[in-house]
Amino acid sequence: MQDRIAQELNINRQLVKGGEAKEIQRRIDFIKRTLRSSGCKALVLGISGGVDSLVAGRLCQLAVEQLRAQDYAARFIAMRLPYKSQADEHDATASLDFIRPDQIDTLNIAASVDGLMSSLPAGEVDAERVDFIKGNVKARTRMIAQYAVANLQNGLVVGTDQGAEALMGFFTKFGDGACDLAPLSGLTKTQVRLLGTALGAPDNLVKKAPTADLEELAPGKLDEVAYGCTYDDIDAYLMGEPVSEHVRTIVESAYSKTAHKRALPIVPL
Repeated sequence: MQDRIAQELNINRQLVKGGEAKEIQRRIDFIKRTLRSSGCKALVLGISGGVDSLVAGRLCQLAVEQLRAQDYAARFIAMRLPYKSQADEHDATASLDFIRPDQIDTLNIAASVDGLMSSLPAGEVDAERVDFIKGNVKARTRMIAQYAVANLQNGLVVGTDQGAEALMGFFTKFGDGACDLAPLSGLTKTQVRLLGTALGAPDNLVKKAPTADLEELAPGKLDEVAYGCTYDDIDAYLMGEPVSEHVRTIVESAYSKTAHKRALPIVPL
């Protein structure tokens, strides 16, 4: 099952330290090809301050710079989409400083999220469940904003999904899981960090402990706490390395339970 899952997620087991430059250009070429073939002229991506958006954002900026050098007018729009204030705003700012995007748009999603939540007939639903739902609303609102800007600018929305999150289903369906292209797809978390370092990203951003930070009752909750295992464990599984039965049970159960997130809508046969 381990090899089958890795194949289904197109995990690149060949990428190891030393092959970063070739892999970076391969993914830049993918972005360029996708944008050209679409006829669109912009890439739009939300920058959170985490390593995934850091690496994806820099790849996007390099891609549009190469396209412009080839006489194809293209630009990269980085978006900041905080809910009220963001505890790690300094990391998002540092990410933007590294990425150096053509354009930065900031849109606070608080009014939209709060307006929707206040209209929901929550009834007797417990506070933790409401908080979880609100977290998903935040993720989906951010994607609505990105698509609105992409529509205005004749652009495509870029996603940050990578192999570890895909395996665990650790994304919001039709939220951060929605996009037009996903240039980090098939990479483990370790590989994303390898590319970040090779791109010259600051070490503190590359090694930053990942958190979705969507739940207000558990602010800053680490991804690994939510998983019950580490990214090293997940990456080892994806790379076909031996893992404990505890880790195997966690990841295979998560993969099975979140299959609907990776599938197209169900239709009658």
